[in-house]
Amino acid sequence: MTNVPTENDDKAHFLVLKPIYSPDTSIMLKCMCIKDRNRTGESELKKFEEKTITSTTLYEGRIINLQIDEVELPNGKTSKRELIRHPGAVAVIAVTNENKIVMVEQYRKALERSIIEIPAGKLEPGEAPEKTAERELEEETGYGCKTLEHVISFYTSPGFADEIVHVYMAKELFPLEDAKSLDEDEFVERLEVSIEEALEFIKEKRIFDAKTVFAIQHLQLMRGF
Repeated sequence: MTNVPTENDDKAHFLVLKPIYSPDTSIMLKCMCIKDRNRTGESELKKFEEKTITSTTLYEGRIINLQIDEVELPNGKTSKRELIRHPGAVAVIAVTNENKIVMVEQYRKALERSIIEIPAGKLEPGEAPEKTAERELEEETGYGCKTLEHVISFYTSPGFADEIVHVYMAKELFPLEDAKSLDEDEFVERLEVSIEEALEFIKEKRIFDAKTVFAIQHLQLMRGF
């Protein structure tokens, strides 16, 4: 199993995905991140920096915290930023031996509707992302996996939130006889769908979130379907 890189890893590679194709088969072999912290430099990461003058926490919740920061802009003027602090999350691209994508359907109150997604969940304090991925896969689908590979990590809404999602690929799935239970306030239905069905769900807006659309496109690029 692979560990997810962190922002504090001096040799960690981030940001730019570039598919690399075999000249013989035109199959994407892997994705590479072509920028790293050493080459980018701290000054470039701080370009157009907004310096915090004051920070006020308005709400502390079970999942998110909400704060308002007063900041100094690069031109010397000031402004306010409404920010959401989030512990981070994982999402799992899980594919069965029959090339079916394991998904879950659940109601999303923020949208006032049900949508179909890949398994996902937030990091618990002190929990490594790969452990969260294993746990969420087990709780939401009843599957375990023999291999778990980190695909990419990305920020979901950098304009106002620091939530980062670590995406993993789960392979060699096997059903668990004694799988962990869902949280008492979670109600999901497991689905196993083909890539063609998933693409139809996107058209029908039954799949309607970024991480799941990314997962489908990633599988298409792998050309394993």
